[in-house]
Amino acid sequence: SFKATKLLLFRIISPPEGLSKPAMRPSKVDLPAPEAPTIAIVSPLDISKLISDKIVSIPSGLVTILLTFLSLKRLSFLGEKLFMKKLVLVIYLFIPFISMGESKNIIIYGDSLSAGYGMDMDKSWPTLLQNRLYSNKYDLTVINSSISGETTQGGVTRIENILKKYSPKLVVIELGGNDGLRGFQTDLIKNNLKTIIQKCLQNNSSVVLLGIKIPLNYGPRYTQDFENIFYEVAIDNDVDLVDFFMKNVALDENLMQDDGIHPNESAQPILLENVWETIKKNI
Repeated sequence: SFKATKLLLFRIISPPEGLSKPAMRPSKVDLPAPEAPTIAIVSPLDISKLISDKIVSIPSGLVTILLTFLSLKRLSFLGEKLFMKKLVLVIYLFIPFISMGESKNIIIYGDSLSAGYGMDMDKSWPTLLQNRLYSNKYDLTVINSSISGETTQGGVTRIENILKKYSPKLVVIELGGNDGLRGFQTDLIKNNLKTIIQKCLQNNSSVVLLGIKIPLNYGPRYTQDFENIFYEVAIDNDVDLVDFFMKNVALDENLMQDDGIHPNESAQPILLENVWETIKKNI
């Protein structure tokens, strides 16, 4: 029946999202680093409240099934004119659901630098991004899927569920800092970022990659190899790169929290400016 068929139009996918352990905190750095074991002020659940986690979609094959059914009914019972009226009615009823299935989500996929660590979520740069989108008449929803302490490996683990749940138009990837501070092999970090990006592209989601830098005390060779990761991955996968996400913030003590690691509320508008033009280009 038509009532039974309408029930097929709604599917809610709620996959679990994993957590990664934070990296060891260095004694003093001039750039953002992973937090020490602590309890985040804002949980991922609170972060997700920026939007509704229910996505309405319509299986593409369902329209074909309905039209085939109506065609059979036409051959068996209905005249041509009545059939055409039925067909127009079905198309008219399905147009709203097809529109609702269009992706209007932007995923922020990062670690504590994007998770609003140590501050009210209303002050974080992803929330400021949402406000700017609204003020510029963009009908888009920002979903902050960032987790404090996240690594690129954790990002690989979660990305498929995130893509299935939100079908994003754009994914902004801010990962790698915790990997670098743990001294992970650069080839591993590069391959993880490549995997995340390719899964996004296969999902027809655009990607913006945010470049991260680590302190020079990790050695000039490793530091340079780490920074090169982001350029190489962006070029290899033909995605836009923001060279340094923490530009004009990381070296300014007035823009950092007391731990000297995380940007404070005053830094959030600057972080937004650092990424705005590149994000706008991709929406």
